[in-house]
Amino acid sequence: MTVIDEFLFEPIEAWEQLPSAIVLGDVAGIAVDSKDRVYLFNRGDHPIVVLDRDGTFLTSWGHGVFSNAHGASIGPDDSLYLTDNGDHTVRKFTTDGKLLLQIGIPNAPSAFMSGEPFCRCTHTALSPEGDIYVSDGYWNARVHKFSPDGRLIKSWGKPGTLPGEFNLPHNICCDAAGLVYVADRENHRIQVFDGDGNYLRQINNLHRPCGLALTPGACPCLLVGELGAYLPVNRATPNLGPRLMVLAHDGTLINRLGQDKPGTTPGAFVAPHSVALDSRGDLYVGEVIANDWSAVFPDTPRPDVLRRMQKFRRV
Repeated sequence: MTVIDEFLFEPIEAWEQLPSAIVLGDVAGIAVDSKDRVYLFNRGDHPIVVLDRDGTFLTSWGHGVFSNAHGASIGPDDSLYLTDNGDHTVRKFTTDGKLLLQIGIPNAPSAFMSGEPFCRCTHTALSPEGDIYVSDGYWNARVHKFSPDGRLIKSWGKPGTLPGEFNLPHNICCDAAGLVYVADRENHRIQVFDGDGNYLRQINNLHRPCGLALTPGACPCLLVGELGAYLPVNRATPNLGPRLMVLAHDGTLINRLGQDKPGTTPGAFVAPHSVALDSRGDLYVGEVIANDWSAVFPDTPRPDVLRRMQKFRRV
């Protein structure tokens, strides 16, 4: 079996089975726990929708708590870390919605590009020791490292394009060796740091990397959700995404999912914002279609019914 054979996927149509009262908003974040329960952090009236791996609805929670769902990650003890870029907070919950920790003061952001936490933070990741990394984000250009109890340890990064600088650090992951991967979206790259923020290398040849997930192990493969081109000058240019890229640890392309242009058919993407894997290697991709529709399809009215996420079975 070749490496590419290990990363072949097929879409599962209409995977999520939701009660009529549950209407998903854009699925900005996805996390999967140790029992393969899938948590959809979305921008609807039911912010956390929990499904089993077959798509059966289990529960929902978080009502009235969040301002703008953005990032979701899960710890080895199944604690759920939810990043709200609307109220500038990171919150840690049990899987049934009990608040364990909050970092940041709701609706009290730091100053624009001040480097202080947080100003529209985007995502979180855990080190092997349990430290919390936060990418920060839309109105900052920074990564912050916190202790497990929420004490700020250090921060790094500033606006720019040089190594260690950021132009919208949009997503963040940490591998089993403690390396930190940052999706530096508008610099079209993923930067890799050690746990102290020292720049190690970068992965290029990407287009607006947005979602990010790692396979298990110390030398993981990367699953990268790329956004398409939103500017009039290159919106119609083919082969610029949106799509899902599977990369080896050194950045070598293994496989890509999606089509040459944006689309709403199964297996195509409009705005892949979040990526997660379950224990069997199946793939979940959340999209912010409603949010990005006018940028992707400026001349097409937005449909009343939109697909918010897709599941792909590893074959």
